Amino acid sequence: MKTLFKNIVLMYEDGHTEKDMYLAVDHKQISYIGKTMPEGNFSRIIDGKDKLLCPGFYNCHTHTPMTLFRGYAEDLPLSRWLHEKIFPAEDRLHPQAVSAATMLSAAEMIKNGTVSFSDMYFFCDEIVEATAKSGLKANISRSTVAFDPAITAQTDDRFKESVKLYEKYHNSFDGRIKIDMSIHAEYSTVPASCRYTSDFALEKGLSMHIHLSETASEHQACIEKYGVTPTKFFEQNGVFRVPVTAAHCVHLTDEDMKIMAANGATAVHNPASNLKLGSGIARLEQFLSFGINVTLGTDGAASNNTLDIMKEAYLAAILQKGSTGRTDTLRSSAFIRMLTENGAKAQGRTDCGKLTVGARADLVMLDFDRISVMPVYDYCDSFLYAANSSNVVMTMVDGMVLYENGEYKTLDIEKIKFDFTNVIKNYFA
Repeated sequence: MKTLFKNIVLMYEDGHTEKDMYLAVDHKQISYIGKTMPEGNFSRIIDGKDKLLCPGFYNCHTHTPMTLFRGYAEDLPLSRWLHEKIFPAEDRLHPQAVSAATMLSAAEMIKNGTVSFSDMYFFCDEIVEATAKSGLKANISRSTVAFDPAITAQTDDRFKESVKLYEKYHNSFDGRIKIDMSIHAEYSTVPASCRYTSDFALEKGLSMHIHLSETASEHQACIEKYGVTPTKFFEQNGVFRVPVTAAHCVHLTDEDMKIMAANGATAVHNPASNLKLGSGIARLEQFLSFGINVTLGTDGAASNNTLDIMKEAYLAAILQKGSTGRTDTLRSSAFIRMLTENGAKAQGRTDCGKLTVGARADLVMLDFDRISVMPVYDYCDSFLYAANSSNVVMTMVDGMVLYENGEYKTLDIEKIKFDFTNVIKNYFA
């Protein structure tokens, strides 16, 4: 199928914009960008009047089944939130619940302009199948924990689940699904697990998804136990030999940032979750000054409580201004790149996350003919500070429209809501 967007504003991954443009999609790729009408026949021509078209958004750290627990554990610090509410609720998880919750999460993300996400959880077969059905892309990992210092790859059932997940699904569904390895966090693992998990990732060319220095107490406890920070712990145990996507990174030292940068790791900023759980504010300016790839994530809906990645970009931007007192060091364009190209880089999707001929047609169209964004002096600034996910009128992945003007094209949203509601009724009965 060939689609043409005409007379539209293009916002590129670096934030610069061009008006009155044409962009053509041929099958799964962007085939033309220019000021004049391209030759050829098109199955559909979309009038871009008062619209902005940009690369699709990446949610680089979430736990999609946790929509089950949205609003369930409020006003608690992370440790109590986990041990008193979330862990006991997760002990009751079953495949049907995970599938229903993932479908609901996929619908929410599609509506908000997300084209790909990075997920760390369990019951991963259900997460993969639901994501594939939705049309989204995702890097999915089985979150592993290990507490026995003598554990081995042969005795670690969670690691073996990760291997099976890789063998069954890596690069499946035309490459939309990628499998990462995952170590939950420093405080929930042991050196042996770090070593054999990263050995496998290195052998297979996989990335690693971890939680890193989310809270001050976690960070300090590692120093007291091992004499090093969590980042140094992971480096000493081989984890940074592979591309690492590290969520939170709130309490990284300058030395930690040097390690991240030297090893090409990605820091995923989760401002809403970090604020809501009292974890703190990550130092984005320093991340970028050290050359770290920075992306954005919502975390799970249990700690956010939405999967709205545009909200995270807005919040990240104003947080840095308010917490540092410097309003001119991180421009709007930096956050556009975090939402798009940097996310694709973190996921190892080299042909995604940008507007260029030959790139995958993962696109989001926003309506700027709304009173909440008028007038527009600079499209990039208006996108970040005035627009929000309600402005999204189309989400396209690999050239396929998943959502347009309030209508889901690949999902039966009423069935998704019905199935999810039934699961909730039985889950907490």
